[in-house]
Amino acid sequence: MDPTEEENNLFDFMQLSYVIKIVIFIAHKRFKALAPEKVGHNRNAKLPMEKLLTLPELRANPFSDRICLVFSSTKDGGCTFDDFLDMMSVFSNAAPKSVKAEYSFRIFDFDNDDYLGRGDLEETINRLINPQQFRPRNMEALVNRILEEADLDDDGMLAFAEFEHVILKSPDFANFKL
Repeated sequence: MDPTEEENNLFDFMQLSYVIKIVIFIAHKRFKALAPEKVGHNRNAKLPMEKLLTLPELRANPFSDRICLVFSSTKDGGCTFDDFLDMMSVFSNAAPKSVKAEYSFRIFDFDNDDYLGRGDLEETINRLINPQQFRPRNMEALVNRILEEADLDDDGMLAFAEFEHVILKSPDFANFKL
């Protein structure tokens, strides 16, 4: 692909993203660096999750596999540049909190049932802390407390609206980045 064609393609991405042109160029450079032999010759190249997980931001994130799965258009964790740019866009400062909340909910919904149930909440907590240092009764108490605070309809799980209601009040949530 010649530089002009590549620039035009990246401009197309700008129209669908919360990030500015220079960030798209940087994102493309980073994506291409993961597999230059593959990306350099194929605009629609898809990188496997294993390649994406080598990025420092993902390598250090306890939800890295879930992030890849949620942003993967084929739901196998592999990402095209479109998928990768969506990921970068959602975790950018320019993305609205509501968009960040939507993707966070999907990342924490481990069983993909569109609710955060006890299992999802326990898995989220386990990924955030060392589970060996957390007693089962403490886990149960913490999950109960989360549901007590956020489960507005008392059905024992969080729908997206309940999750969003709580999470958007958090001042730290706006700074959530990849």
